[in-house]
Amino acid sequence: MVIPVGLGKNSYDIVIERGALERASEIFDLDRKVMIVTDSGVPEKYYCRVAAGCRVSTAGIFQAGEASKTPQNFLNICTKMMREGFSRKDCVVAVGGGVAGDMAGFAAACYMRGVDFYNVPTTLLSQVDSSVGGKTAVDLDGVKNIIGAFHQPKGVIIDPDVLETLSPRQFACGAAEIIKIAACMDKELFERIERDGIVGNPNLDEIIAGAVRLKAKVVEEDEKEAGLRRVLNFGHTLGHGIEALTGLYHGECVALGMLPMCGEGVRDRIKAVLTGEHLPAGFSEGAFEPEKVIAAAMHDKKAEGDKIVTVRLEDIGSFSFEAASEEQLMKDYLEVFG
Repeated sequence: MVIPVGLGKNSYDIVIERGALERASEIFDLDRKVMIVTDSGVPEKYYCRVAAGCRVSTAGIFQAGEASKTPQNFLNICTKMMREGFSRKDCVVAVGGGVAGDMAGFAAACYMRGVDFYNVPTTLLSQVDSSVGGKTAVDLDGVKNIIGAFHQPKGVIIDPDVLETLSPRQFACGAAEIIKIAACMDKELFERIERDGIVGNPNLDEIIAGAVRLKAKVVEEDEKEAGLRRVLNFGHTLGHGIEALTGLYHGECVALGMLPMCGEGVRDRIKAVLTGEHLPAGFSEGAFEPEKVIAAAMHDKKAEGDKIVTVRLEDIGSFSFEAASEEQLMKDYLEVFG
């Protein structure tokens, strides 16, 4: 199936199809020099399939993990493109999870003031979240995504077959993002997840498509996060604070970050769904110092002065924005995790 993202001259298609990776050269324009950006955790066969369809390809491979999303690794990609004579007519393809997509997209946004970018997300989390919408970035001094640009891809391939090599823990992280957007925007999809689950669901392709349609709709209405797109930050404010202090994965931190932002009835339903998808729904008292979590959260790029815009849920399928002070965030956090 094809899900279009309508952004005028920046419009593109998201192809969701089993086996689509084999047709990358048909779906993308790869008859040119192609920088393939990937990481050490991605099976070699995936980026080799993309390389096989390129006129000329070179690979930028970095160590897997968020710790690699650095200005230096971004510069390494750009330097390699420069030394190998890439022009404005050439392109960058990300093959991997959110880190690969973010760095590849940022390199494409900056090299020669912008070259074409394509994305082949290979984790469930990147398929339903970071591959859609054109946000690209690197981290700096422990602050996530603080240096970046909006640079829409020219196309995205979501091939559910690649998820077969994903670890259960990484799969669960993607489930957290699906739960997030369904809880905020699609009561029917959330209830379907409550009933049938995500892990092991034979209709996973349809669930992925449902989440991607929601994300695409938000991006079409608010490409550069001036308003509605902030809904996608549900769970991320405190989640980023937790992530900065722990070894937990991004999706796990988002799962935890959702709970203090909910009314009690909604919280119980989300907690039950998280548990069913093998995601954390709490941690031992005193596991993290609340002051450090809140301080890290307040460094987020969504902060405005001494407040930060948060997304809150009182009912499944609807949301509200609230500018929260540091004191309010602490209260919310301690109510659930204190």
